[in-house]
Amino acid sequence: MTLIWLGALLVFVGVLQMAFQPIWRGRLSGTKRLRSGLDTLEPTAPGSGFGIRSNWPGLVLVAVGGASLLAAAVI
Repeated sequence: MTLIWLGALLVFVGVLQMAFQPIWRGRLSGTKRLRSGLDTLEPTAPGSGFGIRSNWPGLVLVAVGGASLLAAAVI
């Protein structure tokens, strides 16, 4: 029973880590200035998308959580 809860928690935390990675990475808005002198919300470059290099901790958590859920189902 404990293995099921641990697996579900690891999967949940891994998904949250991957979802919040763009927020933790830095500013979400661009640094362009409008003629009025205010910042614009338009990004300077398109979004980087899903990358293995930046999301590997979340992928590891999901994989370990999935393995523990699978092990709990077999037991």
